[in-house]
Amino acid sequence: MMKNLVTGTLFLFLAQAVFGQNQPVDYVNPFIGTSNFGTTNPGPIAVRGMANVSPFNVAGPQNLPYEKDSRWWSTPYSSDNSFLTGFSHVNLSGVGCPELGVILTMPTTGDVKTNYEEYGTTYSEEVSKVGYYSNILDKYDIKVEATATTRTGVSKYSFPAGKANILLNLGLGLTNEQGAQVRVVSPTEIEGIRSVGSFCYYKPEEAYPVYFVAKFSKPANEFGTWKKPTTYRGLESQWMGYNGKTRLMKGYTKEVVGDSIGAYMQYDFKKPTQVEMKIGVSYVSIENARENLEKETSGKTFDQILAEARNEWNQYLSRIEVEGGTENDKTIFYTALYHTLIHPNTLNDVNGEYPKMRTRETLKTSGTRYTVFSLWDTYRNLHQLMSLVYPKQQSNMVKSMLQIYDESGWLPKWELNATETTTMVGDPAGIIIADTYLKGIQDFDVEKAYEAMLKSADQLDGNPLRPGIKDYINKGYLTTKTTNSGSVSTTQEYNITDFAIAQLAKALDKKEDYKRFSKRSISYRKLFDKEFNLLRPKNDDGSWLTPYNPETGANFVKNLGFIEGNAWQYTFMVSHDTKGLMKLMGGSKPFVKKLQEVFDKEQFDMANEPDIAYPYLFNYAKGEEWRTSQKVTELLKTYFKNAPDGLPGNDDTGTMSAWAVFSMMGIYPVSPANPSYALTTPVFDKVTIHLNPEYYTNSSIRITKNGRQNGTEGKISGIQLNGKKVKGFFISHQELTNSNHLNISVD
Repeated sequence: MMKNLVTGTLFLFLAQAVFGQNQPVDYVNPFIGTSNFGTTNPGPIAVRGMANVSPFNVAGPQNLPYEKDSRWWSTPYSSDNSFLTGFSHVNLSGVGCPELGVILTMPTTGDVKTNYEEYGTTYSEEVSKVGYYSNILDKYDIKVEATATTRTGVSKYSFPAGKANILLNLGLGLTNEQGAQVRVVSPTEIEGIRSVGSFCYYKPEEAYPVYFVAKFSKPANEFGTWKKPTTYRGLESQWMGYNGKTRLMKGYTKEVVGDSIGAYMQYDFKKPTQVEMKIGVSYVSIENARENLEKETSGKTFDQILAEARNEWNQYLSRIEVEGGTENDKTIFYTALYHTLIHPNTLNDVNGEYPKMRTRETLKTSGTRYTVFSLWDTYRNLHQLMSLVYPKQQSNMVKSMLQIYDESGWLPKWELNATETTTMVGDPAGIIIADTYLKGIQDFDVEKAYEAMLKSADQLDGNPLRPGIKDYINKGYLTTKTTNSGSVSTTQEYNITDFAIAQLAKALDKKEDYKRFSKRSISYRKLFDKEFNLLRPKNDDGSWLTPYNPETGANFVKNLGFIEGNAWQYTFMVSHDTKGLMKLMGGSKPFVKKLQEVFDKEQFDMANEPDIAYPYLFNYAKGEEWRTSQKVTELLKTYFKNAPDGLPGNDDTGTMSAWAVFSMMGIYPVSPANPSYALTTPVFDKVTIHLNPEYYTNSSIRITKNGRQNGTEGKISGIQLNGKKVKGFFISHQELTNSNHLNISVD
């Protein structure tokens, strides 16, 4: 503990020396991504926290068109909206499907009202910083402030004199599940349960509970619960005077169960008064939620908790220091880094307990059990960033994946709070595990991991990770009969995982597996159609899908060949075999011409994962590397801004932000499970990455740029690693981490 404290203090001292008055936390703008469907929120959260206090402004007709019940909506907050109905305490950041957004609290004045459309209000003077959020509720003249620990949301309400209320609404939320229980324990405490689940509208049978305990700094003068029952239409409704009406139960201290329920604390203040509220959460039990609250906040004031939150964030953000660039560049960079440190997030309680996959029996971990593995997105760059900058976290993430394998029999695909949502396609966990191991992070059971990877790669029946695997094994690809959507792109995803297995097999000296999976990893070639010089779906009999328009599938239009994309946006998504694709296309020149057409014909989609590595593929063509620097610089300027719409779209649990972090540093992990980086022009004059001594021998890496001024496009004229010229536009992970200085010269 003392060692960690000293290390943290040293980081802060170094950061102060470099940044002067501004620390990395001061550059973060949590409003970035809260518009343009970025689906981030500005509420406070600890590093990889379980609790997140987000303003909730997506309910009620006042918020149309970005209203949660009027469209597919997956965030508790949009900067486009102005009508607020509370503050949710468990949320997801940067996801594309609705879930969580529950345990809503709302301070009000006057009589108790339980309908959010009645008690909701506009708000003003909004402020969001790392670990802190505040606003003024216009209708009530209440100042709301919020911060958070890992498992507890902490709020401070500044009430005017008079009658004041704190409402806890368990009927409202983003989740598609209903059902809750609440009990007022005392005038200073409320406990309860909220059922959540059905992420992406899948698997409603796997709904699960989130538990909470709320504690208030001042005892209420009055308290109670409410319940609004279903409206009955039959004959019995004539005798029910309470039919469909909210029942307010003052002083009630037993459990209340239902869908539209809640509890309240009411005060009568003689003068303006502040009330602090702490809500501990758990996915195991109410007792654990209470313990989480006590262990993380007992004896601490709001300001102390805020200071600790900002200090922790500063330690993590300071692992990368940047110099040069504009103030906006630094804000974009550090906000992106901030977003990559939200998910995957903590699942276990302070005592180590967490729910087992699906059955939800209570298990215990000695490390951190992570959750929210949006792996179809994050296998492309986020975990590579974690391996480089936060390898201890990455190691625990791999161990969490192996725990999931132990508990469920399968590696995760899109795991959320100990449920497997099976969202999206492919078999991505193995890519991350192999990439992590090949980068030298090897303090996990690699033989178990390899066993798990082989299971999903070879099991023909009852395989939830690789639907259509029989056709994939027998034909080398999925067909239009195998699946009604994504036959080509799913084949590509399986190829990438097979490449990862081959690389790990090679490292483990499993020669036959290396040969077998290397061959399997290039089976996409059977779907390459020279007529279009693009990939094309095949039918069950081996014939091409006809008629065929390679542009069909853009803008998320469903099609037979590709998931969330079209042939243009997927053909080059074979970075593990770029040279092979180049040969299929007829050589370097046709390859570059076709790749450039993706951008010229406006087929490139920065808001979706399949093609986000495309700008870096020009580095494979000698003499054309300048196109990478030009295109990356252009994309950063166009899509990443210091504004609410400053992300190109859904952040996908930090994937888009990780793209920006790498790109602004001048390196990018273009081929998953291939431990190397493609190089581009850095945004900053100097980037210092502090390395974890548990995993790396060097203490830090410097990446410098000289030549052109900040923010200007420039052709890379030379690359030196520790003063020695680098041939080509790639360096390996080992070369980078074993060196002190990477210099990129720009004309």
